[in-house]
Amino acid sequence: MPDEYEIRYVEKPDDPVWEVVGGGINEYNTRHAGAEGYQRLCYVLYAPDESVGGGLVGATFWDWFYIDLLFVKEELRRQGYGRQLLELAEAEASRRGARNAYLDTFSFQAPEFYTGQGYRVFGELPDFPRGYTRIFMTKALATGIR
Repeated sequence: MPDEYEIRYVEKPDDPVWEVVGGGINEYNTRHAGAEGYQRLCYVLYAPDESVGGGLVGATFWDWFYIDLLFVKEELRRQGYGRQLLELAEAEASRRGARNAYLDTFSFQAPEFYTGQGYRVFGELPDFPRGYTRIFMTKALATGIR
């Protein structure tokens, strides 16, 4: 290793760090897999007073839909809002060309909600966090919705 380089811990990476690390991996990935076509995807559940009751945040890229976050306030659960958010987002992802979806959730959240919507487990990390399991799920999306 060259002596002129030194590795340091950085609490909060700044723009030059992101430019080299994020930009570098993005350029490398694009060279090998093509442009990812990353687009955010977000549906929000609004109350009549415009307060937020929940929502879904995700993204489409490389013909996949990633569900990052899906949350509905506790008093609004079991009324079909989560299912509606998921169905709308999946339909939009399909319109964008996504053929599959994936997500991760925890055993203390609602993995049964996702299996009830057609998702299947493809991986698990036990004791993440301690006493629980992190669950990775996927689903083939309807095609031809464009």
